[in-house]
Amino acid sequence: MTPLISRTTRVAGSFVVAAGLLAAGIGTGSAGAAQSADTGAMAAKLSGSQRAELLRDANATKADTAGTLGLGAKEKLVVRDVIKDNDGTTHTRYERTYAGLPVLGGDLVVHEAKNGDSKGATKATKAKIAVAGTKASVAPTAAKQSALKTAKRSEGKKADAPAAPRKVIWAAEGKPTLAWETVVGGFQKDGTPSKLHVITDAKTGKKLYEHQAIETGTGQSQYSGKVDLGTTKSGSEFSLKDYERGNHATSNLENKESGEGKLFTDADDAWGTGKPADAQTAGVDAAYGAALTWDYYKTVHGRSGIKGDGKGASSRVHYGDAYVNAFWDDSCFCMTYGDGTANAAPLTSIDVAAHEMTHGVTSATAGLEYSGESGGLNEATSDIFAAGVEFNADNAEDVGDYMVGEKIDINGDGTPLRYMDKPSKDGQSKDDWFEGLGDLDVHYSSGPANHVFYLMSEGSGAKEINGVKYDSPTADGAKVEGIGRAKAEKVWFKALTTYMTTTTDFHAAREATLKAATDLYGADSAEYKGVDAAWAGIAVKK
Repeated sequence: MTPLISRTTRVAGSFVVAAGLLAAGIGTGSAGAAQSADTGAMAAKLSGSQRAELLRDANATKADTAGTLGLGAKEKLVVRDVIKDNDGTTHTRYERTYAGLPVLGGDLVVHEAKNGDSKGATKATKAKIAVAGTKASVAPTAAKQSALKTAKRSEGKKADAPAAPRKVIWAAEGKPTLAWETVVGGFQKDGTPSKLHVITDAKTGKKLYEHQAIETGTGQSQYSGKVDLGTTKSGSEFSLKDYERGNHATSNLENKESGEGKLFTDADDAWGTGKPADAQTAGVDAAYGAALTWDYYKTVHGRSGIKGDGKGASSRVHYGDAYVNAFWDDSCFCMTYGDGTANAAPLTSIDVAAHEMTHGVTSATAGLEYSGESGGLNEATSDIFAAGVEFNADNAEDVGDYMVGEKIDINGDGTPLRYMDKPSKDGQSKDDWFEGLGDLDVHYSSGPANHVFYLMSEGSGAKEINGVKYDSPTADGAKVEGIGRAKAEKVWFKALTTYMTTTTDFHAAREATLKAATDLYGADSAEYKGVDAAWAGIAVKK
């Protein structure tokens, strides 16, 4: 068959072909201010052993940290992650327990200078964690049945909750409350697997909250021409496993809806024909998109892999029958792609891969809940870095743009799924923030966050970028000058990884990005002012 890719193949510890990926440089969009980022405020590139040592140190001192923060006697910290900046500042992310129970919405990030001085803490909730008692009035079986009813109403078919509910403290909204958390499986209405988390008041039985843990996104199935892939040889057979990128593996689900799938293998290391009838073609696109995403995070942000631990995720293609979506599942640490309408258009493009893998990055860092305003920010973050990866790839077959799903033609008229310069052009997303935004589906409440990133990057008004015309409005009609996409990406990434938490809403996101801009460029910089103006441009002000 005619190969559409060139390979980087590993054989017994050596490389047969040393073929690099596409250019690693990233464009800056509009020129923006001339101020260079403070490299000291950027995340340091840590080896696995260095990261492990930071985690050990944080665990060894977590009791002292809890005391310094003024936590109660029943509260304990659980270390989740540590990021160290080049200047020695550390940002340690913690979960919290109360009387041994997980506190949902109790996460926090402690910032400490190289000399040990405190630089403050970012908390998901400012409420004092305390409840009258930890004995539930509502039985776990009753909470489970209530959760199942909720899931059947909102999610659709085959709702099931095989595991017993766990007792938690619900602190993400309002006064901390003793609650039950039930995870309901099954399938959503479009065939996407479901892992619906339902929070039930353990005293009254009232439903307090629900959020979906399976995070979805849609994209294109167009191919990127001849591309480079990392493959591995074992004996006389090659597999679609990328040793250079944490052993990221790409598998064929063969239209099943569960399981790990069958790892793609090939005798001659020549993969795909560019036609959907060849099962390998979807695997090529998924593996290529995953490789570009890995390289983007490592080259641009200094992050090695989704969790920052150098370990690759996995990709599964050919999910279900004519499934028109793709999704990230943190429990399997994997991306999954459907084959699209009539099984003729696999959703395995660059932006889809980047979007799904970014859900994993968000889960491993801020953990933005996939519901309400935090859900919109979660979804927008995936769109934002999908655009970053697409621009960074510099692929002539799929040039970088500020549109989502522009190649898939789900609408049947050649229009994309979402627009970042003016989200309302899709007919459902919102351009600006307003009270009640969090009540929308996360794919539409993401609109203002996509819009603010575009304004940060390119500014308002009419312009043309890579052959695409944009015309971005502002809520107050004021002109916004962009700081350049490269700078906007660094600001958003630092905000996500060091200043956002599970419950971050749009106003807290503004504060997080302004803190990030201060760290990177200074509080009096043009970049800080540009970020502030962009938020005002979507009606989010102090």
